[in-house]
Amino acid sequence: MRLPKTAHTSRPWRIHEIAGDFRVEDVWALPTPGGPDDLARLVRQFAGGTGDPVPSPVARVLFAARRGLGRLFGWDKPDGGLGTRVPTLRDRLPADLREGERGPDLRSAPFTSVFQTHDEWAAESANRTMHGVLHIGWVPDGNGGYRGQLTVLVKPNGRLGSLYMLGIKPFRHLGVYPALLRSIGREWHANPPTDAA
Repeated sequence: MRLPKTAHTSRPWRIHEIAGDFRVEDVWALPTPGGPDDLARLVRQFAGGTGDPVPSPVARVLFAARRGLGRLFGWDKPDGGLGTRVPTLRDRLPADLREGERGPDLRSAPFTSVFQTHDEWAAESANRTMHGVLHIGWVPDGNGGYRGQLTVLVKPNGRLGSLYMLGIKPFRHLGVYPALLRSIGREWHANPPTDAA
């Protein structure tokens, strides 16, 4: 379920300390009911990429088109990414986050982990169109349990980045996020926690 941006901005997340110049693009409730200590399980699932990272035919077509445009226009060349066009957000971390757990990088997408705490995890990616942050928080669900909350934060790269984000918005909302959320929920329910986790 899509949530208002205040579902992210009103919480005292640590990401606010380092990404204040990023805008909140999307906020989604994840179908991942659990207990107060289950964020690490969700992050392992999300980063591990054991499910289909592009979980619908529509999303596959959209991602293939995006990769083709990226090759054609050079959007994804290494000199447009982290450490070249933009510095990593790890450079902005306060000492406690820098020295704490970093969290896993994503296997199925070009996102590098920035930090992980008990209730939030952030990973980043950059190319010639934007610098983006994937933030997963672990929040009370209002019924005595907890669930994940996915937020996408972006810093577009000039006019090109702003037009790019505007152009892909309907595709994200109609084709990508609904399929991704269903896939996350299916995998979450298919792999319940074990005593070893």
